[in-house]
Amino acid sequence: QVQLVESGGGLVQAGGSLRLSCVASGRTFSSYAMGWFRQAPGKEREFVGAITWSGSTNYGDFVKDRFTISRDNAKNTVYLQMNSLKPEDTAAYYCAAGRNIYYEDPSSWNYWGKGTRVTVSS
Repeated sequence: QVQLVESGGGLVQAGGSLRLSCVASGRTFSSYAMGWFRQAPGKEREFVGAITWSGSTNYGDFVKDRFTISRDNAKNTVYLQMNSLKPEDTAAYYCAAGRNIYYEDPSSWNYWGKGTRVTVSS
C-alpha cells in the first residue's frame, strides 16, 4: 500500500508560481512512477505529467514547458513546479503512483492522494 498526501496548493495571481509536493508512505516509493493529474469542476481528470523511477519525465500537451516534475526518493516526495500560471490552470491537483501504467489514463494508476486545490486569479 502507498498513501499519498499533497500540499502546496493555494491562491495565486495569473503569471505567478506554485510548487506542489506529494509525500508518499511506504518503503518502495522509488520503484513507482509518480504522476500529477488535475480536475476542474465539471471536467474530466486531466494528465499533467509523470516521472519514472529513474527520473524520466512526460507531460501533458497543455504544459508547454511551464511545469516541471521532480522527485526526491530519499524524502519519498515528488514535486510539481508550476510557473506562468493561468486562470485555466485552476483545478484540484492530484498525485498518483503506479507501476506498469499508461501515463495519461487515470484508471491505470494504482494509488491516489486526496488532492490540493489551486486557484489562479486573473
